[in-house]
Amino acid sequence: MSHSRLSMPRALFAVAAALLSLSPLVEAQTTAITGGTLLPIDGPAIEGGVMLVEGGKIKAIGAADAVKVPAGAAVVDATGKVVMPGLVDTHSHIGGIGAADSSGPLQPGVRVYDSINVRSSGFRRALAGGLTSLNIMPGSGHLSSGQTVYVKLRYGDSTPRTIDAITYRFPDGAPMGGLKMANGTNSIRNEGKGGFPGTRGKSAFLVRSLFIQAQEYRGKIERAVDEDGNPDESKLPDRNLHLETLLEVLDGKRIVHHHTHRHDDILTVLRLAEEFGFRVVLHHVSEGWRVADEIAAAKVPCSAILVDSPGGKLEALNLVMECGGILEKAGVRTAFHTDDWITDSRLFFRSAALAVRAGMTRQGALESLTLAGAEMMDLQDRVGSLTPGKDADFIILSGDPLSVYTRVEQTWVEGEKVFDLSDPKDQLYAEGGYGAGEEISPYFCCYDHLMKKEAN
Repeated sequence: MSHSRLSMPRALFAVAAALLSLSPLVEAQTTAITGGTLLPIDGPAIEGGVMLVEGGKIKAIGAADAVKVPAGAAVVDATGKVVMPGLVDTHSHIGGIGAADSSGPLQPGVRVYDSINVRSSGFRRALAGGLTSLNIMPGSGHLSSGQTVYVKLRYGDSTPRTIDAITYRFPDGAPMGGLKMANGTNSIRNEGKGGFPGTRGKSAFLVRSLFIQAQEYRGKIERAVDEDGNPDESKLPDRNLHLETLLEVLDGKRIVHHHTHRHDDILTVLRLAEEFGFRVVLHHVSEGWRVADEIAAAKVPCSAILVDSPGGKLEALNLVMECGGILEKAGVRTAFHTDDWITDSRLFFRSAALAVRAGMTRQGALESLTLAGAEMMDLQDRVGSLTPGKDADFIILSGDPLSVYTRVEQTWVEGEKVFDLSDPKDQLYAEGGYGAGEEISPYFCCYDHLMKKEAN
């Protein structure tokens, strides 16, 4: 009995002590970004504003006299700086572009997810450029080279360095992404041998044929029932991962991200999308300005690029800086992308700046790097603007985002700082130089020593 009487106060004391020890941690969960010019994207700029971050989310944003900084909050002084959402890149190839191989032109079941090296230096370059969400694509040498993957650059100390840790997820838990497709000269290969198309007409024929197969595959699944109309697994067709992926496209789960340059190729994509009813984002659209009204009428968004294989791609011959502004004026939702390495991730802001110089509105250009791209990846409820409830993905800039002199000073993902220009290691990736390549094992330099020790 005496032991039990003593144990209760001790237990209560232990609980109280634990709660007291946790209280500073609870307070530290709130971070206040103060003093800077806030660019929410979905609203007007806020001079000298305050943004509160808590639990990885944006809790509040507004003028200094409207948003109170709670006691105990960690304060980040952004006076003289610009704060805006983390950039969204709808088309990147960092981490490796392996997916489909040369065995055939249409391989929608292949996943780039299984090919990505998350320790590639490209991810560090992306953070240095202020990018926080990416659509990583396989290449465009196929009519469909496989599934893309949407990643969040959670590169803080608290996140494991694996593809699983940085991938967005569908509600069913599967890796979130779209389907990469392409037309034009990239996918016309092997002089029409090995199943690859030799002409644009054959390209469209092959795509149309596979979508029809997918429709027929669905019909077989729906007819796999017994006499009472209940599902009968014994009557199901053999699984086909390529066709299963196309069914996800036809059901609207996956968006088709379609490489296309020439105006006639663009119209072919619109024709196929209308025929089969799939959602599509047009990528590159070098000649999108020539068919801007047709794209707008189809209500299809575009992810454009302003620099593409200079001197090496005839399809980009008529690429003009005015394209973004022309698409915007026609009513096309327009984003830009890096296609990294075509445009280095650290130079992503330049695309928007060049577009403004060529006639795009400033607001449209800022949205083209953030909210518009988020919409094209079905991520607009999580990222793309500094909106309460969204993920706390934001960047702190030294000045105006469209100025060539502005530097990305900090990149934050879900309330955690993952890039800091004042850190020499991060600065190295921002500016380049010896040591800014791929990660090397810390044990590499001791390899000879380890081998000698093992031998002994």
